[in-house]
Amino acid sequence: MSPSPRHPPRNPTQEVTDLARARGVLRARDLDEQGLAREYLSRLTARGVLVRESRGLYRLEQADISQHHTLAQVGARIPGGVLCLLTALRFHGMTTLFPSEVWVAISGKAWRPVIRDLPVRFVRFSGQAFAAGHAPHTVEGVSLRITTPAKTVADCFKFRNKLGLDVALEALREGWHARRFTLDELWGFAQVDRVARVLRPYLESLE
Repeated sequence: MSPSPRHPPRNPTQEVTDLARARGVLRARDLDEQGLAREYLSRLTARGVLVRESRGLYRLEQADISQHHTLAQVGARIPGGVLCLLTALRFHGMTTLFPSEVWVAISGKAWRPVIRDLPVRFVRFSGQAFAAGHAPHTVEGVSLRITTPAKTVADCFKFRNKLGLDVALEALREGWHARRFTLDELWGFAQVDRVARVLRPYLESLE
């Protein structure tokens, strides 16, 4: 019998470094999935290879940081959430505001994560208002779900008492002028969010 081929020994340090490079934002549980000990995170952080950004989140010290870096951090910590409202408006270029918090939608019955080291604002949606109208995006290797432009505008009218009607109207104007949605798309999500009657006179002014 021929001898079994030998597998090269693992190099955990290189594996963690490669994983951080591929993922952008590295979580402790990412190492668990690869069968790597979490202690390598602290070792590489002490050596200056990794930077600990917040609880359980790391990145390469020389990693490229995008303008949406905080979104990637939040998405890594809250994979079940959907980025929405002011955060989605800013992502889609439909507002002049610079929100100081990341707005995250969670299901009406979902457990609310406790996040103290990142600027997060939670809002609850239920049924189709939570399930519909978001699309996948990848930021710094992190998969995010972000409400679409049409759904975001409808959501702003739904939460107009919290955000201000002026924010919703700006989102409507900016999104319409940039052709980020059709009237049919917006009307559909207005019905999902149950704001069709509120939104109707403003839609008529666009036609």
